[in-house]
Amino acid sequence: MTAAPTFDVATFGEAMLLLVADEPGPIEHATLFHKRSAGAETNVAIGLSRLGLKVGWASRLGTDSMGRALLATMQAEGIDCSHVVCDATQRTGFQFKGRVTDGSDPPIEYHRKGSAASQMRPEDIDEAWLCAARHLHATGVFAAVSETTLPTAHRTLDLMRAAGRSISFDPNLRPTLWGSTERMRECINALAAKADWVLPGLEEGRLLTGEATPEGIARFYRAAGASLVVVKLGPEGAYYDSATAGCGQVPGFPVDKVIDTVGAGDGFAAGVVSALLEGRSVPEAVRRGAWIGARAVQVLGDTEGLPTRAQLDEAGL
Repeated sequence: MTAAPTFDVATFGEAMLLLVADEPGPIEHATLFHKRSAGAETNVAIGLSRLGLKVGWASRLGTDSMGRALLATMQAEGIDCSHVVCDATQRTGFQFKGRVTDGSDPPIEYHRKGSAASQMRPEDIDEAWLCAARHLHATGVFAAVSETTLPTAHRTLDLMRAAGRSISFDPNLRPTLWGSTERMRECINALAAKADWVLPGLEEGRLLTGEATPEGIARFYRAAGASLVVVKLGPEGAYYDSATAGCGQVPGFPVDKVIDTVGAGDGFAAGVVSALLEGRSVPEAVRRGAWIGARAVQVLGDTEGLPTRAQLDEAGL
C-alpha cells in the first residue's frame, strides 16, 4: 500500500531567470531590466505556498548566478527544493520580457535550449518523494522542453495515478517548443487524459480539441477521463464542467488596468487547486482562481500578484 501523504503538492518544471525591461518598447532597445523568477510550474508552486500549502518542486539548475538566485527565491517562498539538482556542468535558462502599456501580451525571448532542466529524465524521479504528495500539478510546458522531459512528465502522472493521488493539468501551450501543431495536440491531450482536473484556456482548448465553445471543450476532456474541466475565459471568468457539481460559469473580477497577462493562468491554477485541496466546492474554487488571475494581470512580474493567505482571507475567498 502507498504510504499516507506527508505534503500537499508536488510539481516538476523549469525555473528561468526573468529579465523584465524597465521601459516600453522593443526588447533590443531596453537598457535596464528588473530580475525576477519565471516558470509555469514554479509560479503555481509559489502561489500555493503563499496560501499555506506544503509544496515540493523537482528540477535541475546550473550553479551559475542565475541558478543560485532562482534556488534562493524558491526557498524563500517556503518551497521544498530538496529534489532540485544543481549541476556545475550545466547552465540555467533565462528569458527577456518586454514591457507593454496597452494590456497586450508582452514580447518574450527565451534562452532555454540545452538548459539544466531540459536534461531531466524519467530515472531522475524519486518515486517515494513524489508519491508522498497529496497532489501533482503538471503543465504542458515541462513536457515540451526536451525529448527527455516528455517521458518524464508522463512518468510523474503515471506514478501519481497508480498511487491514487489527484492530478491537475494546465496545457499552458508553448507552440514554438513543439515540432508541429499536430504533435503538440497529440502529446498535450495524452497528458490531459491522465489528469483529474484539466484547466485549458479558451483559445488553447479550441486548438487542442477542435471545439469552438467552452462547453464543447469541457465535454472533450470529460470524455477523456477528467472529473473536472475548467475553461478559462479571460475577463469573462471561467466555465466549469464537473462530475460532482455539474456545469456553470463564474464571472470574472473587474480589473482597473491590465499591466501584464503573463502568469495569470498560473495564478488561476493556484486558486483552483488550493481551494479544491481544502475541500471547497467547485464554484468556490473557480471563483478563487478567477480572483487570483485578475490580481496577476495588474502587476508586472509573474508572481507579484499572487496573494498570501491573509490577503485571501481578507477577500473572503
